[in-house]
Amino acid sequence: MTHRPILRLPGITELPPSGAGMRIGLFGGSFNPPHQGHRLVAEQTLQKLGLDALWILVTPGNPLKTHADLAPLADRVLATRAVMDHPRIRVTGFEAAHGFTYSWQTIMFLKKTLRDRRFVWIMGADNLVDFHHWERWTDIAAMLPIAVYVRPGAARRVPASRAAVTLAKYRVDEADAGRLAFYPAPAWTYLHGVTSPLSSSAIRADGQRP
Repeated sequence: MTHRPILRLPGITELPPSGAGMRIGLFGGSFNPPHQGHRLVAEQTLQKLGLDALWILVTPGNPLKTHADLAPLADRVLATRAVMDHPRIRVTGFEAAHGFTYSWQTIMFLKKTLRDRRFVWIMGADNLVDFHHWERWTDIAAMLPIAVYVRPGAARRVPASRAAVTLAKYRVDEADAGRLAFYPAPAWTYLHGVTSPLSSSAIRADGQRP
């Protein structure tokens, strides 16, 4: 199992508080930098999935991307908290405190540690297109329901993506998305809604404000 060096930062790498039976969305990413497009996805999925809380998991770094221009974890967590200022959204860099490299490690830990919570994994449609490149992606799909949120430019590629084809029989109608947290995995839904053209890579390249 691959692990990163352990990094514990007070106020940055702790798990958010939660209670038994809570429906919790898990929205992971580098957030380098965070922007209003991220907040839009978070707020839309909170509503559409009927979640009690949404946890933003600011990763130590995506193993599929270069880290040359990656800001320090604490800076990204604090910046994301400023963007996500919402009573039901919590931002944490807890993966660094456990040395997790891959999403399946994070999910397995949460499922074992907080067995009485109902977790839903949240990703953008562009991530579903590349999902088959993720480490143990089929295990991720088997561990918890997944909500895929529409992203500009990705909608046409989603139906033909390897993950969508492989998981086609487990797709939940969007009209039932509010109960996705109660579906046994594998289960996934595709959510339509307001979109934003913002991207972290474009913001970094252009030196824009998020």
